[in-house]
Amino acid sequence: MQARFNPIQVYINPPDIQFGMPGDTVVLYVIVSNQGDRSAVIDLYFVFDEGFQNLTGWSSSPRESLALDPQQNSDEVVFEFQINPDAFVGTYDYTLVVDSPLHYPQDTPLSFPNKIKVLQKEQTAIRLNDPTFFIRPNTNPNKQLIFNFSEPLQVEVIVDNRSARVDRFRLTCPDLDDDWFTINYPATGFEGQGLVSDVTALELNPGTQGQILLKFHPPVDTLAGNYSPTIRLYSENSPDLVLLDLVYIQIPTNYRLDIELNTILGQVSRSLGKYELSLANRGNIVRELILSLNNRDEEELYTYSFEPTEVRLLPSRSAIANLTVKPRPWWRRPWFGAGLAVNFQVNIKDQQSLPLPNTFPQGTLVWKSRPWWQFLLLLLGILGLLGGIGFIIWRMLNPEPLRLESFDPANSRITEGDEVALNWKIQQYKQLQKLTIVTKGSQPIEPITYDFSNGIPEPLGKGAADRIPPCQVQEKQELICSNVKTGVKDKGSYTFELQAFYRNNIQLFSQKEQVASKTTQVEIAEKPIAQVINFQADKTQYVKGQNILLSWRIDRPLLLGQIQIIGSADDGTSYSEPITYKFNQGNIADPKLQKLCTQQNQQLQCANIPLLAYKAGKFAFEIKAFPNNGSQKTDSKKTDSKIEILPKPFKIISFTINGSEQPNLELNEGTTATLRWRVEGEKENIQVKLQPYGDVELSGSKQLIVNRAFPTQIILQVNDISGNQKPQERGFAIQFIPKPQPTPIPPINPIPPNLPPSNPFKSP
Repeated sequence: MQARFNPIQVYINPPDIQFGMPGDTVVLYVIVSNQGDRSAVIDLYFVFDEGFQNLTGWSSSPRESLALDPQQNSDEVVFEFQINPDAFVGTYDYTLVVDSPLHYPQDTPLSFPNKIKVLQKEQTAIRLNDPTFFIRPNTNPNKQLIFNFSEPLQVEVIVDNRSARVDRFRLTCPDLDDDWFTINYPATGFEGQGLVSDVTALELNPGTQGQILLKFHPPVDTLAGNYSPTIRLYSENSPDLVLLDLVYIQIPTNYRLDIELNTILGQVSRSLGKYELSLANRGNIVRELILSLNNRDEEELYTYSFEPTEVRLLPSRSAIANLTVKPRPWWRRPWFGAGLAVNFQVNIKDQQSLPLPNTFPQGTLVWKSRPWWQFLLLLLGILGLLGGIGFIIWRMLNPEPLRLESFDPANSRITEGDEVALNWKIQQYKQLQKLTIVTKGSQPIEPITYDFSNGIPEPLGKGAADRIPPCQVQEKQELICSNVKTGVKDKGSYTFELQAFYRNNIQLFSQKEQVASKTTQVEIAEKPIAQVINFQADKTQYVKGQNILLSWRIDRPLLLGQIQIIGSADDGTSYSEPITYKFNQGNIADPKLQKLCTQQNQQLQCANIPLLAYKAGKFAFEIKAFPNNGSQKTDSKKTDSKIEILPKPFKIISFTINGSEQPNLELNEGTTATLRWRVEGEKENIQVKLQPYGDVELSGSKQLIVNRAFPTQIILQVNDISGNQKPQERGFAIQFIPKPQPTPIPPINPIPPNLPPSNPFKSP
């Protein structure tokens, strides 16, 4: 039969499967030819599934329309497939459709199926002459092969030898164990009859195509889920060439679970019923099960226990849980007959809410009837009950006497300042008239009396100021009083006596004793305070202006409120105002002191605490520790020896006459001598004299007129009042130079001048 002529001719390049890696662009070239006798509009578009849509990111198919005259070829139409960077490895199908519904409806549409194979990034880039392969049927994450354990899953690996040499190809699955798969290479034809010869590779001539069969047969305990093993093809001619692909396989879930209940001990009288629950996971998922029992009777007449209560089973694994069932309550045990049947059913819950079998095993426990000798016990019990009733009636007519069960302190040893509290317990308290607490100690204390004639008195009952009343009434007329305050807080040893007086209208078995009493003792210890263990200075002598470095060690620093450093002289005068350091529960408030103190073994140790030596003299220093617990008592300690503070050493800095320090000077009579001096020291500790002029200040000046009475020596003397430093002096030896006397001039007799004679005629 002759093939029908189609006026629409399509040329596709490349015509077969295309390869690319995630992020690559794959290009398809299409040329359409109109070989018919009419002009036509031809549409080109693609048909693809969801997997191909995820591969390219296309939301709709790209479309091209061509208008071609008869016997006209179109220009090359280019379609680009942009592979998503996160695309999964696999083979994806698409179909190119060429259609002309208006002009060639009987000859179109034309379909051209093709594939895009996404390669792993580890795979070598494929060149023109490199071998290629693809898997049939092709798979991707959206098109998986379903595996059935009843038969192997077989795929075909199609290999193309595109090189110019004969090549041998070998297939591996590096991700899988050997028991997962089997590889069958086609026979070469050279195997002899009756000879066993294993074919280990596929041999292909240049430009030919071959087939390798790959069978998957996972072990029966393989977990259900999606698997994507890697397939690698090795070329003998190109051993460094990496050719990879993935096969996407889905192993369906099998939920089969076998459950069986075996009875070990099903009829009991006094022991527990014992059963064994066998669980076998015949599926291919992990099962996490919780075991329990459901009652099958109207009443639940048992308790049970599973060991373990939770079971985790891997595929093809089994486990056994031990079940014990105890019938209850005891009075439901039958007296006659074959016994009581207790029916139950095993209940299993899957923690993952996976399907379970529709029916669970059921069991029955038979509780045997009682033996005959228990009738005798029942009879004796009835007689005992009647005797008990008679005793109760007799006791009602003859009430039990009041009895002091206990009397003791809430704490037998407390600290000064805390109040003594007492506890007691009295049976048959309604026979009580009054209670008296008598206290004996170092000082007389008034007894405390509670009147019970109208019931429990307010201080002990609901009218107490405490939030919870001290006394509570329990069953059988038992009065329990706790933490009853006595007002005793001072230190010392105390004896407390509780006296209970009966009511006058109650008839007791013995009327000899109308008072019941008990005694107890309490020791109140002195309130502890912080104690100074050691207090000392680093040395016994200082110079004024230096720091006195004090160190101390104090026991029980948590009780320390503050410490004071006090200094005093022999005459009773104080060194300064007390220096105080405050504490808060043993924590030092002063940041300077924190750096110099440490606490170890409940002791506060402070070293090299500076105290300025600003006053000269001998002083005794004392440390006082004040408690923080309200006690007025303090602990103190003085330094072992007195501390002497020396004045600063004095020194003559300068002493000049007319600016000169030369010890021998010559002074002219009538001139002025300017004396200047300066002494370094403390005015209150030294005495400065300018001989022969007496006491002067530490620094100053003095101007003197040099005359015959001017002293021949002038000395500056400095003496230490306390005598701790040797005196110092500096002086001048002065030589007096008198003024020179003028030479006397002898007297001269004057010669009278010659005067002209006077004119007698001239008027005056």
